[in-house]
Amino acid sequence: MTAQLVEIPVEVEHLDVLVVGAGLSGIGAAVHLMQECPDRTFAVLESREAIGGTWDLFRYPGIRSDSDMYTLGYSFKPWASTQGIADGPSILAYVKETAEEFGVTERIRFRSRVTRAEWDGEAGRWTVTVDHVGTGTSSQLTCQFLFMCSGYYRYDEGYTPELPGIEDFSGQVVHPQHWPEDLDYTGKRVVVIGSGATAVTLVPAMADEAAHVTMLQRTPTYIAALPGKDPIARLLNDRLPPRTAYAVTRWANILKTMGSYQLSRKKPELMKKVIRKGIERSLPVGYDVDTHFTPPYDPWDQRFCVVPDGDLFTAISSGDASVVTGRISTFTKDGIRLESGEELAADVVVTATGLNMLVLGGLEIVVDGGKVEPSETVGYKGMMFSGVPNLATAIGYTNASWTLKCDLVCAYVCRLLNHMRDEGYDSVTPLWSDAELPEVPFIDLRSGYVLRSVDKFPKQAARAPWRLHQNYIKDLLMLKYGRSEYDELAFRRVPRAAVKAGTGA
Repeated sequence: MTAQLVEIPVEVEHLDVLVVGAGLSGIGAAVHLMQECPDRTFAVLESREAIGGTWDLFRYPGIRSDSDMYTLGYSFKPWASTQGIADGPSILAYVKETAEEFGVTERIRFRSRVTRAEWDGEAGRWTVTVDHVGTGTSSQLTCQFLFMCSGYYRYDEGYTPELPGIEDFSGQVVHPQHWPEDLDYTGKRVVVIGSGATAVTLVPAMADEAAHVTMLQRTPTYIAALPGKDPIARLLNDRLPPRTAYAVTRWANILKTMGSYQLSRKKPELMKKVIRKGIERSLPVGYDVDTHFTPPYDPWDQRFCVVPDGDLFTAISSGDASVVTGRISTFTKDGIRLESGEELAADVVVTATGLNMLVLGGLEIVVDGGKVEPSETVGYKGMMFSGVPNLATAIGYTNASWTLKCDLVCAYVCRLLNHMRDEGYDSVTPLWSDAELPEVPFIDLRSGYVLRSVDKFPKQAARAPWRLHQNYIKDLLMLKYGRSEYDELAFRRVPRAAVKAGTGA
């Protein structure tokens, strides 16, 4: 059904800030606003019917974090468990608990999808079009500042490559992003296509009940085992006050993750040896590590995978799971035939083949009558776009916990809003002054899901503040402690008459 725009009343509702998305980032943004900008009016718009974003959407077996919860958790709400690599339901419960505890839940408007935002420079405001999901209607509201916390992938569909002959397959094909509640794989032969975080989670989780699970990959991924329970948290939780223990554990994990990443980039051959030794210790003697666990690229060229307590390696060692490296020739009635001629029997095939990335949740942006293409902008501090006023987005790290970066962005946005209030500014716009647009992609991973869509994202430059660091210490200094906090931002005051006419104030 085509959405019909409902008649807009003369007095359109106006909010100081509009947060888009009620997932991990959006709930964090709302708490920051309530604590640091208590005088601002705001609402959270969520297109689905539930809090949690990714952690509510994905329901496949074994879903869990691939980052430790002491850095994936919020800075303002300690993660109370010693379970460092947590399961999806526990993370979802944590996000919901945070929303309830801090009074965010009542600020959320569900089934409200933001589709268009139009900036009026004379009035210093956004007019936002909201589709009311399932009703066939839309409405509008206005806001001074638009804060996008909608992640960077499509919620309505996952990525599935062309699979030749799939129509001949007599079994069931499932994508992890749309897991059927009634899927029964007990005693069945399962093939999981993929080798990323989702695949290495699914294989051991399904191996307990399936007859056998095969992970079919074109190329291997770097994988390392980490303790499911955080050893530092276990040591400190009974010895220090909860917030102190959480802070120490959080910083220890930040530094450990950064150290691993830096070693991977500066001494990739050394890191390869360290990873390989860990895998060899976890698998039976003589296992073909070269074929199945030695990628043809350097660590962190693509996202690194962790397996808590080595559960993937345990499933392989027990014979309940196996890894096959090769390319698909065609699906058959009873499974998959590879280019090598090998055939994999299957009753269920899971296509853990990735995500479809989406800039700003697919939002159409118009600034003073001109449509903005994000790919023609430059990212400012990894959170704003050149030439786009009063808009920020919370996008987390690709090489560390998502929330670490989002937490810094939320705090920065709050300081920026307070600065604008104190100085009487109505708009703030990052200004890229160079004549040419840089060519460096916004996200520098070489993962397939990134390469498929990165050309639609903003660019980044080689210099600050137009550089996306992917480094928590550098971002902490730039976003929280930097002396040049508002460099290359243009602030503007709108005549009071225009503000009053635009907002009904």
